[in-house]
Amino acid sequence: MRKIELLAPAKNLECGIAAIDHGADAVYIGAERFGARAAAGNSIESIGELCRYAHQFRAKVYVTLNTILYDDEIDDTRLLLSQLKTIGVDALLVQDMGLLSLSQHDFVLHASTQTDNRSVDKVKWLKSLGFNRVVLARELSIEDIRAIHRSVPDIELEVFVHGALCVSYSGVCYASQYCFKRSANRGECAQFCRMKFDLEDAQGRLIEHNRYLLSLKDMCRINVLEELLEAGVVSLKIEGRLKDVDYVKNVTAAYSKKLDEIIKKTPGKYQRSSVGKCSYTFTPNLKKTFNRGFTSYFLHGRVPDVFSPDTPKALGEFVGKVKEIRGNSFTVAGTASFANGDGLCFFTKDYDEPSSRYNSKEIEKSGGALVLEGFRVNKAVDNRLFPFKMPTHLKVGMALYRNNDQEFERLMAGTTAERKVPIDITLRETEIGFELSSGSAVVEMPIEKTIAQNPPKENIVRQLSKLGGTPYECFSVHFSPDDFKFFIPSSKLVEMRRQLIGKLILKSSEQTSSSTEGQYDCSKEPHQLKQDELAYVSQGEEYTRYPYLYNISNVLSRSFYEQRGMIKPVMAFETNDTFTMKDEPLLMQCKHCLRYSLGYCLKNGGVKSSWKEPLYLRLADGRRFRLEFNCGECQMNVYGTRR
Repeated sequence: MRKIELLAPAKNLECGIAAIDHGADAVYIGAERFGARAAAGNSIESIGELCRYAHQFRAKVYVTLNTILYDDEIDDTRLLLSQLKTIGVDALLVQDMGLLSLSQHDFVLHASTQTDNRSVDKVKWLKSLGFNRVVLARELSIEDIRAIHRSVPDIELEVFVHGALCVSYSGVCYASQYCFKRSANRGECAQFCRMKFDLEDAQGRLIEHNRYLLSLKDMCRINVLEELLEAGVVSLKIEGRLKDVDYVKNVTAAYSKKLDEIIKKTPGKYQRSSVGKCSYTFTPNLKKTFNRGFTSYFLHGRVPDVFSPDTPKALGEFVGKVKEIRGNSFTVAGTASFANGDGLCFFTKDYDEPSSRYNSKEIEKSGGALVLEGFRVNKAVDNRLFPFKMPTHLKVGMALYRNNDQEFERLMAGTTAERKVPIDITLRETEIGFELSSGSAVVEMPIEKTIAQNPPKENIVRQLSKLGGTPYECFSVHFSPDDFKFFIPSSKLVEMRRQLIGKLILKSSEQTSSSTEGQYDCSKEPHQLKQDELAYVSQGEEYTRYPYLYNISNVLSRSFYEQRGMIKPVMAFETNDTFTMKDEPLLMQCKHCLRYSLGYCLKNGGVKSSWKEPLYLRLADGRRFRLEFNCGECQMNVYGTRR
């Protein structure tokens, strides 16, 4: 059977343990530095504690070292790698190729999605370098994934299945650095894509006003997991290293239960890569957790509703429409129930003052903009709601959404899941006493043999089954011989049970370590690889025109590419201020296309536009960004403009 993995995010130790308890087969977590979420760092001690907890269930812990490094950070990175090795992390997620030659220790390496993994050639190249796994670009279709697996079947493929979406291919976004000196490749993204823009044509005519034109919905692929597995994916990844513990609990539980359903209906085909069964005190519901609306993205080709142009905030679940407004309260038409403190929201017209750049007629012609307005429920009496403050713009007929569910939050508080590994225990008579075993774990203790005056089995089963506070639960107790009739003091049974559990935990940790394959020795010199595999991968026209896309930011990564035939490597966008002054630097490569999403892609059934290209995105402060529609690649590029 093929082992599959549900990979969950961990902002911190609490989230990591919650992910394991709620069904994750592995978690990914950031160290104190060098992770692509700078605000989600953790101490070596915390990561070590998470490793110990996860390994009890043969679950794995991956550490994200997926930023580009600067020369003055190399020594600190070397020290960090040494510390991570001592605590037993199971793999590193890497972006900077300089890491391949940085450490003298052995690590399993995963190529982060930050390395821009969208082609067969790129995945083959990463395999040749010794990577055990590749995290594929979110933009790939099921056919793209299947083609990569067929061409490179001996490398693990990991894909995102849930969470926030970056509008640009990961690792190829420089907008935050360009505008705010905060590098997405350094874990400091300023959320440029969640900002409001005007869309103008080449003549300055307004097409869209004050909308979140680059803000995408959140990914949700819970209903297509089996398709992904059949395409060759082994790891299903949940986004969210900045999300809180309730998000981790709910989303992990939902996907874990779905995977268990798939395994149950396809016996002999798949198995989970960790052990243990989870029981929950709540019913997972993805609509209850932060989301901007859901999309499966480009998994089955282009679909029109991948973006969320009216708000980058959590919309939540639809709960009904406003039926009647009366004084300081209103009623809701629908079947949802409400609780005091619920957070509700609705879309209304943008009542901000019109921009001085456009008159009201121009704004009206563009369709105007909507804003999300929210409020808290002070008191709920059936479907009549009394807000703390009556929303000014609420009207009869408006759709209402709940983005904060008090009842669900109450359910999620405290302990919401328990994970246990069912074990069979056998008690056997030996020459010197008795032996207690479970699987390959064996404990033998010299105990004087005494025939019991009363049937002893009931007390023995009771003592051996007390496994609370451990990762295990006793499924059954067997005796050898079957007519077991010896008296064993309860204190001896407790001690044998304690020793047996200790051995089981140790063996589980050893099995987790030994199950890791494809380790790459970072101390290997490049000449140990085959010569025809040394060349770097040319990744298309944009990489040729803008070679800073290779994200070479230190002497080690520069040397890496030089050894593979790159002539005069160009340093990363972040390390050279001249790139910010260059005429129209490429800032983003996007599969999301505004021409398509607004209904003007003739190639895909849209209508002919009246605008004159090129189009420009304009921020409120007047900065403009040129759009290029590369129809051959079905891609939209975003460029900075002359300064």
